[in-house]
Parts: sequence; structure tokens; C-alpha cells
Amino acid sequence: MPSLSELIAGGIRLASTVSPSLGGDLAYRAFFSTAPQMPVHPRDAATHADAQTTTLRVNDADITAYEWGSGARTVLLLHGWRGRASQFAPLVRELVAEGFRVVSFDAPAHGSSAGRRTDMRDWIEAAEQLQTAHGRFDAIIGHSFGALAALTAARASVPTDTVVAVSGAASPAAFVEEFAREFRLPAAAVTRMERRFRDRLGVDERQLEETYDAVRHPLPDSVDLLVVHDRADSRMPDADSLRLHAAHQGRSRLLRTEGFGHTRILRADAVLDAVIEQLQGAGRAAAETQSGSAR
Repeated sequence: MPSLSELIAGGIRLASTVSPSLGGDLAYRAFFSTAPQMPVHPRDAATHADAQTTTLRVNDADITAYEWGSGARTVLLLHGWRGRASQFAPLVRELVAEGFRVVSFDAPAHGSSAGRRTDMRDWIEAAEQLQTAHGRFDAIIGHSFGALAALTAARASVPTDTVVAVSGAASPAAFVEEFAREFRLPAAAVTRMERRFRDRLGVDERQLEETYDAVRHPLPDSVDLLVVHDRADSRMPDADSLRLHAAHQGRSRLLRTEGFGHTRILRADAVLDAVIEQLQGAGRAAAETQSGSAR
């Protein structure tokens, strides 16, 4: 029996044969859909409950922000699309044990937060508000779409010493291309979807690249980078992460795991160890490749 995703993709392709514009508009709506909102997984519930919570106002929605620990050094965690902060629970526990303060949030229409629509700008605004509240972050760690948000924030209004990009991409184009590949969209529908995407953000092609492409416009020279990706990630193949690592040669470390996929990688021991090592001063080490094994 076809999955809901397969049924939606089929409907978009059918609509595209009638009207590429209609197909592109439907693809655009599907791309930005946040439903259903992810619940807290039972294994993460205790860490989720331990957080101190506050409320931020972002995009006319009240969103939930979280804080763990009380260390002098502060790390910001950015979840991915249809994700939530509690997915970082294993990393939160490791960071707090190492003496870090950890802050995060559920973006609008995600997790425990209110709202009906959202996009990259809300991740950035929430990060800016948390920076105002907590001061300059020692590191920003993002997963998937949150990795792109971390790269974007660090290049603009939320300066930091270190960025960790897990299962991410260097630009929005990679997410659009992967969505189009998964849904097998015709080229005309993709073109329409891309235009709607730019219109939503209020940018043209040049502005989109300058603001959101961390390969063509890398992080500041003072920022170290750790790139983490699983070789078998079916949600977001690692090609863009490899490009990101290459664009920051000499100040980027690369960890490629095996068997964790797109999301379980957040619980992998090799990843947790690499992040702690990076934040404890391993930055600017020569690029290296490691492997983790699935548990």
C-alpha cells in the first residue's frame, strides 16, 4: 500500500502534467509543510523535562526555548525540519556533563511551539533572541535543516567560534533538489517551486546565494567547522557535506559514520565524542575521516 508521502508525490506529478505551475505550487506547499509535529520520544523525556523553559515570540507565534546546565561556555542547538530540540537529548547530557550550558528551542510549528508556518528566517530570529539573552555562543550545532541555519546564523548575525553541521547541507538548493528527486518532480514544476521559495524569502537568486550558500560564501576565517554525515543517509546524501568540508579546508574536520542514517546519528557514540573533542579545543586540526558503527 502506498505511503502518504508516495500518494502526495503522485498527486503532485499528476497535477504537473496538467499544469507545471499548479504542480510547482503544490510541491512548494508540501515542501514547507511541518505536519505532523514530532512528539518527545520516551527515551528523551527525562532530559526534555529537566530543561528550564522560557517563551520567545517569533513570527507572531509563541515558541518554547530550553536551557540545560549552568557552565560558563554556552552552546546553541538547532533542530531540523519537522524535528525538535529533544532529539539532541544524548548530546545535551554529554555537554552538560562536560560543563557547558546548552540552549535550544522548538521552531514555530515544531515540537512544543505554536504557529502554523515557518522558514529559515525564524531559526535565525530565535537564535538572535537567545544570543541577546545568553551572550555570544561558543558553538552552534545544527542537525539537517538546522545545520544550514547554523551556518547561516554564524555567517551573519550570530557569531561563534565553532559550527557543527550534522546531516546537513551547504545551501537551500540541496534540500530543494533532494525533495524534487524524492518526489520525482518534472523540471518545470521544480522551476516554479524554486521561484516560490525565493519569493517567500524575499530574495533573488544572487541574494539567496549570498545569504544562504556556505560553500560559495564560507564561514569567517576565525570559525572552525566540524562536518558530520552518515554515508548511507537516505534523507540527505552526504555530497553537499563533502563540498562544505572542502570549502573550509584547513579548519574543517570531517566525520563520516556508517549505519546511522539521517537521525540516529544524533545518538552515535562516535558523533558525541567528536563534538565534545571539537568543543574542547580540537579545532583547526587537519581534516580527518572516521567511521562509527551502528549499535
